[in-house]
Order: sequence, then structure tokens, then C-alpha cells
Amino acid sequence: MFIPKRIIFEKEALEYEISKEILTKFKENSNIEIIKLNSNRLKQHIPDNELFSQYIEGKKTLVVGTKKSLKFQSCKPSAHYQLPLVSGCMGQCEYCYLNTKLGDKPFVKIYANLDDILNQAQKYIDERLPDITIFEGAATSDPIPVEPYTHSLEKAIKFFGSSKSGRFRFVTKYNDVDSLLKLEHNGHTEIRFSINTSSVINKYEHFTASRDKRIEASIKAAQSGYPVGFLVAPIFIYPNWKEEYHDLLLELSSKLPENLQFPVTFEIISHRYTTIAKNRILQVFPESQLPMNDEERKFKYGQFGYGKYVYPKESIDEIKQFFIKDIEELFRNKEIKYII
Repeated sequence: MFIPKRIIFEKEALEYEISKEILTKFKENSNIEIIKLNSNRLKQHIPDNELFSQYIEGKKTLVVGTKKSLKFQSCKPSAHYQLPLVSGCMGQCEYCYLNTKLGDKPFVKIYANLDDILNQAQKYIDERLPDITIFEGAATSDPIPVEPYTHSLEKAIKFFGSSKSGRFRFVTKYNDVDSLLKLEHNGHTEIRFSINTSSVINKYEHFTASRDKRIEASIKAAQSGYPVGFLVAPIFIYPNWKEEYHDLLLELSSKLPENLQFPVTFEIISHRYTTIAKNRILQVFPESQLPMNDEERKFKYGQFGYGKYVYPKESIDEIKQFFIKDIEELFRNKEIKYII
């Protein structure tokens, strides 16, 4: 669970029940600063102007606000739309694209007007009838660490559980899923776990759950009848990478229930970075050992019009061959969504 150093309530936030419950939960904790804004000048309450310190302090900050724009962003290839429950993450993964996307706003922000958000989701569902509409709940966040006091995932899972044409999915690097296990999800929510080798997690994914805890949580979700998926990302090529990724997949296959109700899904993403991201990462993590040598990569334009450095084609082909072979041999009821 995310225990912040400070909680900032935006101007209208305390009109909502979620905000009141968070205030009640934390107001007696002398180690947490409670700030109620009278204006929208939020950043002045997060100490330090120097980027590294601002990042660290931001990661210790919880902002409680409202989602003012209810125009949902698209979310291909994961889903049709984002479902904006939370923004930001307590984790400090060195490679994370949120380091660039959120820039100087690395704090965790939850949206208290959840009913408005779910009502808007229903409108999007109705617009696409009779087709199924899928929503992604973790496009710019990891909602699990704040779930004990927001219950946003619980409410979303119940909402989609009773929906004929709406489906929900989210991904996490944490293991605190127990409160979700007995909900009436009706198989309409897919819980995905971002997993990697212990070497990668220990080196680059700071303040996240261990490999084994994530696997343990995924088993609980599968046993509770949820569709379960794994985002294996980012894939790094390093000494013994094949052996370690094989061990990871072997551990998964040996523990997943044999009578899965739904195919276990895999999304495999190799490591890539942009020049902007690289510069930002090295400012926030000056000692980072992330492999970001431009000469060892291939420059490729992405779908959004900017260029990124990816592994060369022969390395991508090797990654694809390895994961296709291993997943095919180790898992029976499975689906590989994509390998990139």
C-alpha cells in the first residue's frame, strides 16, 4: 500500500465521498502532511526545484482531485479507451515512459469523481453497441497501491461485471490483490501482471513487488476466476537472459491452475527508448546502468511520429523466436497478443 508523505486535496475534491474517506483515514497520522488547496497551484506544495529531488518528493505525494475532462484517450493496442482512475505510480522504474510523460508531475493522483468516470464509460459502451468495448485501467498508472483507500478498482470491476458489452483490464507490478478476489467480476475484468526476471526487477524496478510476489498474486487472481495476463516487459538482452526468462516462464507455468477458464495472455515488449526519455532518465537516475547506447540500437519511427531506439532486427527476431517457442512448450491454454 502506498503511504504518502503528503496528501494534497484539490479545491473541489472534498465534495466527494472517496476524498472524505481518505482524509479520515490519514488525518491523525502525524507523519503525513495534509494540504487543502484553495487554488489550483499544486506544484508549489511539493518541495525542491532541482529535478532529482522534485522527482523523489513527487513520488511521495498523493494528490486527490477530479477528472475534469471526460473525453477518454484511446489506448491501442491494449484497449479501445483508457479508464482514468489514477495517474502516476509509487514505483521508481528507471525505464518507465511516465518519467517523460508526466515530466515534472511525478506524483500519484486519484480521481474522486468516479461515478462521473463510470457514467462516461457507459456512454462509450453505448456508442459502440453491439460491439464489445474494452477499457484499460493502468495506461498512465498502477492503481493497486492506492486501492486499499480508493476502492476504485473494486467499483470498476463490479461495474464491468454487470455490463453486457463493457470489459475492463489493468496491469500491475504489485501483489496486493486480496480485496479483489471475491468480487463478482463475471470474467469481464482481466488482471495482468507486469513481470520480469529478478535481475531486471532488482536493478531497474525500484519500490515494486518482487518477481515471486507478483507470480503469487497472479495465481490468486487465476484461482478466483479472473482472466489473467502477463506483460513481459521490457525485455533486455544481457548475459544469461534466455536462461533467466525461461526460468520465469517455467515458474509461471508450474504454478498456474491447469483448469483455467480463460486463456492466459502474453504481451511481450522489448526495451526501447527515445532521446528525450534517455536524457530525462539520466537526469533523474544519474547512476543508471540502463543499456542506452545509441550505436548498439536501430533508430525507428513509431506510430506517433517520433523516433525511438530499438534492438536491431536480428535481436528482435531472436526474442520472438525464444518467447514463441518457450510459451508454446510451457503453456497449454494461452494466447500471445503481440511480441514487439
